[in-house]
Amino acid sequence: MGYHIVVCGSLVPDPLQTLEPVQGPQGPALKNEMMLPAVLDPWASHALYEAAHLARTVAGSRVWLVSLGPKAKLQQVMMTVAQKAPFELVAIDGSASGFTDAAAVAGALADAIEAIPDLDRTRLLVFGGWESASRGASAVMQIVGERLGLVDQFQGVDALTVEDGGALRVLERIEGGRHQVSTLAGPPALFGWATGHLGEPPNNPQIGMANMRAIMPALQRAKPAALGAGPTFARVSLPKQTRQTRVVKDLAVDAIAKEIVDWIKG
Repeated sequence: MGYHIVVCGSLVPDPLQTLEPVQGPQGPALKNEMMLPAVLDPWASHALYEAAHLARTVAGSRVWLVSLGPKAKLQQVMMTVAQKAPFELVAIDGSASGFTDAAAVAGALADAIEAIPDLDRTRLLVFGGWESASRGASAVMQIVGERLGLVDQFQGVDALTVEDGGALRVLERIEGGRHQVSTLAGPPALFGWATGHLGEPPNNPQIGMANMRAIMPALQRAKPAALGAGPTFARVSLPKQTRQTRVVKDLAVDAIAKEIVDWIKG
């Protein structure tokens, strides 16, 4: 009958921009954050591409993208993302800052997933980024799974294939640059994706136009998310760069190499 795949993905500032943390009136933030161009989180992008690929492979599957962020920013980003893969948007109007509390964000995502009409929990696969480019806590997807009662969770997933009989074969990263292979009888389950194995799909204007017909009403229906008070920070600042330079003439190559090794070890 196909899968009901829900992808959780938020917005992050374009990684090519210079990000400078500042202490704002509401707590820590990024300098000129609302002016920075935004993109869909790269980790979540992999999850979305994998979800679209799985939906094409298994007939009858549906894909939802649950995204938390300011509506104006969501609209800008969806103009590009909508051309990559077919999905139904569930928008949540709220802060996408990396300084928000992971548990509060996970709660807002879980509530939005539970409110999706016609969602079949027996066919549910929740996808998301193993980490995020804004927070990197590796906690949001795990908490979402716990809130939804999903016992089977896999983190650091690189591949997911459907075997004969409907079993799911999961390739999951472990220590030492190796993978753990697991077999799951079927949904429901949660998958935190690493980089996956699929490239970024090309833009397809036809898919984009079909998506945007539903995305604009979804943005208008976006409910505000009250994330509450997050963690407090004494200060936020960029890491300090240190440079130790010493000019020495006529030093032997072996002596230079030994000094470098001693400096690294120290």
